[in-house]
Amino acid sequence: MKSFDKKTAVILFNLGGPDKLESVEPFLFNLFNDKAIIGLPQPFRFLLAKFISKRRVKKAQKIYQQIGGKSPLLDTTIAQADALEKELSFSGNFKVFVAMRYFHPFSEEVIKKVKEYDPSQVILLPLYPQFSSTTSESSIQDFLKKSLSDLKQATIKIVCCYPSEVEFIRSHSLLIKQTIAKTYKNNLSDFRFLFSAHGLPQKLINDGDPYVFQVEKTTKEILQNMAEILEKPESEIDFKICYQSKVGPLEWTGPSLDQEIKKVALDKKIPVIIPVAFVSDHSETLVELDIDYKNMAQKLGVEEYLRVPALNVEGHFIKSLVQICKAVEGNDATIFSGQKTARICPKNFKFCPNQNSCPA
Repeated sequence: MKSFDKKTAVILFNLGGPDKLESVEPFLFNLFNDKAIIGLPQPFRFLLAKFISKRRVKKAQKIYQQIGGKSPLLDTTIAQADALEKELSFSGNFKVFVAMRYFHPFSEEVIKKVKEYDPSQVILLPLYPQFSSTTSESSIQDFLKKSLSDLKQATIKIVCCYPSEVEFIRSHSLLIKQTIAKTYKNNLSDFRFLFSAHGLPQKLINDGDPYVFQVEKTTKEILQNMAEILEKPESEIDFKICYQSKVGPLEWTGPSLDQEIKKVALDKKIPVIIPVAFVSDHSETLVELDIDYKNMAQKLGVEEYLRVPALNVEGHFIKSLVQICKAVEGNDATIFSGQKTARICPKNFKFCPNQNSCPA
């Protein structure tokens, strides 16, 4: 029988977002003042973050005006936390907390609540399935740094990534099937599945960040699962991995989503946009994918444009988080790649935090 005496706190990490239009500038400043985003030393990073946030605030406010004047990310993350806690309550004494990186609730606010809960174990679970030093690592390191004195009695365990967790993959596949259902006439060649992820500077990937490797791993698993669900050979699925949300003059990961939409228009295909690295709908899906890229596609003559929802609180996704937490809670290891304790990244990805059982 599972013991309900031991308390386990689960911390869900996400990016965060402004809660009103007036919060856009401080949110942007917090983002660009993160050394994981801009690697300059202080005070130069502070000054540059001030400059960028003031320069971009009007444009960013126009984006949030299109979705109610604020980011929906916190509300969605709280809903995910509530669903996860409800499912975990059947198998132990768990409490789920939400910590945002660039806007409230910040790690220091959440740590106070975790300390009051007084857990014997803390699981750090980023809502970034694919690990990157700019997202998961930034959130985890910020939390660890600020919790050293307050949570020193608790065992802290880290989920670094879960790019191929079974229920996470199934959640994507089922949402894709639901999205194409009205249009699908048993001919997959009508579609091109565009797996879109947030881009990163290519230099970061070249230096050893495993993000692109893991996005590709997720996509490969989804394609295999889609083939099973649709009862079609995987070779019949026309797909492309692409990247969105480029900022600044540096070379970013490619190909870009806008390039691939242009090719879709030329090839007379129906684009099916899959936010493969986003587990919550927010400005980059609700504005970029649903408005900006859709308008672009229509101007290019694309008559039908399909966008698969982010996972949000879809049952299989919540189940995947449950299974990860249960596997972590009952294991002595401190860093996990989904349900596996073994590292999944090849050796050349030096930013991978999991140094155990590294494959060739």
